[in-house]
Amino acid sequence: MEKILLTTSAVEKLERKLDRLVLVERKRIANEIKTARGYGDLSENAEYHAAREMQAHNEGEIAELKELLNNYELVVESNDSTKIHINSKVTIQYMDTNEISEIIIVPSVEAEPFEGKISNLSPIGKTLLGHTRNEMIPVEIPKGILNIKIIEIK
Repeated sequence: MEKILLTTSAVEKLERKLDRLVLVERKRIANEIKTARGYGDLSENAEYHAAREMQAHNEGEIAELKELLNNYELVVESNDSTKIHINSKVTIQYMDTNEISEIIIVPSVEAEPFEGKISNLSPIGKTLLGHTRNEMIPVEIPKGILNIKIIEIK
């Protein structure tokens, strides 16, 4: 399995989520199952089946987070603003529309496209990594080629 890139803040966020799922959600779901069992015949007990489904989903999420936290590579923060790297804040111009956007290239688990946080595994993120200011870069996306100019790197 290929290692997933994570920043320190992403690792902390995932560890907090894992703790919540294990310490809080597990207990809450176990209580719901216990309560639902008291409603009688389990074969026709919708509350019981719903609680068991929640339990399966929660346990799957716990297993996924444990796997991720046991198999990641920590991204070393860089102050180099001459090249784009993970956690670079980049101002880009889409040459076809002249639209200017500010994006941050982040590890995939931290991506929030509507907040301008673009995954390092996305077509734009992957292509921009390593490039410098004032470069014009063609980015292959599913709909064709997107021509991007790097205006600024922070």
